Amino acid sequence: MWRCLAALVVLGVTSLSAAETESVKPFLGRWDFTVSTPTRSWPQWLEITEKDGVAQGRVQPEGGPVRPVASVAVEGGHLIVTIGKGGQRQGRVVPATVWDLSLDGSAKLVGLQKQGENVSTKLAGVRAPDLKRPEPSLWSAPVALFNGKDLTGWEPLGDAAKSHWVVSKSGELFNEARGPNIATTPKFDDFKLHIEANCPDPAVPAGEKQEFCNSGIYLRGRYEIQVGSEGGMDPTHEMGAVYGYFPARGALPVGAGEWQILDITFVGRTVTVIRNGVTLHDQQEIPGITGGALDSNEGAPGPLFIQGDHVGGMKYRNITISVPAK
Repeated sequence: MWRCLAALVVLGVTSLSAAETESVKPFLGRWDFTVSTPTRSWPQWLEITEKDGVAQGRVQPEGGPVRPVASVAVEGGHLIVTIGKGGQRQGRVVPATVWDLSLDGSAKLVGLQKQGENVSTKLAGVRAPDLKRPEPSLWSAPVALFNGKDLTGWEPLGDAAKSHWVVSKSGELFNEARGPNIATTPKFDDFKLHIEANCPDPAVPAGEKQEFCNSGIYLRGRYEIQVGSEGGMDPTHEMGAVYGYFPARGALPVGAGEWQILDITFVGRTVTVIRNGVTLHDQQEIPGITGGALDSNEGAPGPLFIQGDHVGGMKYRNITISVPAK
């Protein structure tokens, strides 16, 4: 019995009475959120599901992988989602994080994030679009996104003075050291992307800290395809994974120091990823944004961006894109 109770806590599942289950129905589905404080704002994502009288949810925080919420309830017409239960951390008490939400029309959720005395964080969510559409029958000829000579068509995200993205002597897009990410200036909707990536060999002299090769390719600036490794702790954080959601099929090694060829087709929210001729994802639906997304406006075009804020040494080359032919 105790094992069952523990499992319910881990999964963030809350049993509801028949009346309560009925009242949760208006909140069911996927929601794209903008979270804001007086000084900044950032994207998040929430999914509420219900089956056999049980409501549950999962949330995509600003960074890191998607995770289950602690509990879901409906009280007085409000959706109450306990994102994290809180507790003792590093010798101090951390209060629970609770989203108190209500419907503003049928397609908007608004409310506050509450954490102890902090109730100034605002929440505004809209229903995530389905983005269900067939793959185009014709695509344009590939167009180079990187010319191998300079950074025309690319811009650092954040403080440009701290960017370490350069063009190497051999004509590669090279991140010399940890710093800002880099994005294309044009934005895209559906596309076929060809890109080649080279992870630095993580081997270092004895006694020095080892850094794993760790980068990512963000589709429309919202959905990360992992490049490199976070150390093998979670397959959804490893080479070729849809970060936090789906591990790559095939269990291929990282291939540090060797060029990896990635062909990515992205239509709506459905992705196919082929690495070195091996299919890692075949028309896989991505449920929502991943950690590090630029925004949660899933229905809009967005840039391609490459992660450079973890480690240096990543190289990319032969970056081309095709779009649906008109």
